Amino acid sequence: MLVGESLKNGQGTDVSSRCHKHEPFEQAPMYVAVLTYLGFGIVTLFGYLRDFLRAVGLEKCNIAQEREKQKDFVPLYQDFENFYTRNLYMRVRDNWNRPICSLPGPVFDLMERVSDDYNWTFRFTGKTIHNVINMGSYNYLGFAENNADFLKTVADKVRQYGVGVCSTRQEIGNLSIHEELEQLVANFLGVESAMTYGMGFATNSMNIPALVGRGCLILSDELNHTSLILGARLSGATIRVFKHNNMQSLEKMLKEAVCSGQPRTHRPWKKILIVVEGIYSMEGSVVLLPEVIALKKKYKAYLYLDEAHSIGAVGQTGRGVTELFNVNPADVDVMMGTFTKSFGASGGYIAGKKELVDYLRTHSHSAVYATAMSPPATEQIIRAMKCIMGKDGSTEGLRRIRQLAENTKYFRSRLKEMGFIIYGNNDSPVVPVLLYMPAKVVAFAREMLARKIGVVVVGFPATPITEARARFCVSAAHTRDMLNQVLDCMNEVGDLLCLKFSRRKYSPQPDLCDETDFELDS
Repeated sequence: MLVGESLKNGQGTDVSSRCHKHEPFEQAPMYVAVLTYLGFGIVTLFGYLRDFLRAVGLEKCNIAQEREKQKDFVPLYQDFENFYTRNLYMRVRDNWNRPICSLPGPVFDLMERVSDDYNWTFRFTGKTIHNVINMGSYNYLGFAENNADFLKTVADKVRQYGVGVCSTRQEIGNLSIHEELEQLVANFLGVESAMTYGMGFATNSMNIPALVGRGCLILSDELNHTSLILGARLSGATIRVFKHNNMQSLEKMLKEAVCSGQPRTHRPWKKILIVVEGIYSMEGSVVLLPEVIALKKKYKAYLYLDEAHSIGAVGQTGRGVTELFNVNPADVDVMMGTFTKSFGASGGYIAGKKELVDYLRTHSHSAVYATAMSPPATEQIIRAMKCIMGKDGSTEGLRRIRQLAENTKYFRSRLKEMGFIIYGNNDSPVVPVLLYMPAKVVAFAREMLARKIGVVVVGFPATPITEARARFCVSAAHTRDMLNQVLDCMNEVGDLLCLKFSRRKYSPQPDLCDETDFELDS
């Protein structure tokens, strides 16, 4: 059976959806949760003790404080945030914001730094830690590179246009390469039109308020990115949050919205906008797109899809979750993505119907007031996208996409074999490894750096208090030797710190859905 025929009958989407429903969110043993809460309790208790010592003058207070004469003003610092910063975060601050002194490709160099006052201040030793394997950058397709042959066209655009435009697109900042990029994005995504912006965060936060307002309802996944949350709040629309990837929760809210309407007046909502992400950056999970589209159509809602982490990173040709699930891009009302990850540049885009894009050109604050994208960044995106599409006359882009998929599956399967609890979809290059306990989060980051592996660790309040983790980002630029070196260090550190919490027995045999996919593709 052909893929197209199966899609017309609604079969291809169902099969693909069944395959991607299985996303392991394994719960840790009870003792791990207990010890995690106990660990936070201990550090909090010592925090109050150290605050008492500061109050009586036995310990120096380094953090900024309110002046006595400003006590009647609105406080500059929230009590809990201030307490958390000075007593918990500051003690382990060396694990974040590490200064890089090289290209952030698959490997990079770090400037060594030490602290003499428990991380309140740092000083550089003058030494450099060379060839640290980079497992924290969103360099999914390896386009964050410094190859003179690849970047020749980018250098040419710098000579032609300079490094900046210093004007908005509405005034004198509209260049021919901006229009070329927008047409290329529309062709790449398979939609009518697209518009690009100079900042990915602003693409969400400034465009959502242009699409919805008072009298509208936003249904937002509970794990949506901060830029989506900010945009929803700025819009003035009513916001309701449904459980992550839970279609029962979403449909319940849609039913209530359609049946009850707005609070008090019970008038119908002007618009109902469902906001989801393609790949959730902290969980590594993939949106259940076919089910969301089905509910959107059933209840006459609109769909806003953020593909910041999925565009270029998933799908046979890198076209994101619409390609991964074999759905029609026209079924997504607003397609958003960024160029900061898979394309090695900066900025974002909104794509969809021509009427939508034309409306945003005149009503979006990010379009009217923001400076146009810089010419070299624009050319870098064009270069990378043409490479992915094969318009540069090579198969390099397709090779990178396949290499990323291969690296992702290999890295995830090996971690499962070792006994780590990991979250997310098997196709997701974002790989969260659960660490749970605050002390182990810190020890893990330091032990991995000692082995020349650069990792990103994340804890409360960015994650639930019991789900601190290390977030690995796999890249097509990672060689098998690099991944094996990381995995060997993971195995060693996992045994050293007792981080292998999984109680599942992992089988390396392919899932049944993979076989079904093979039959469909053939």
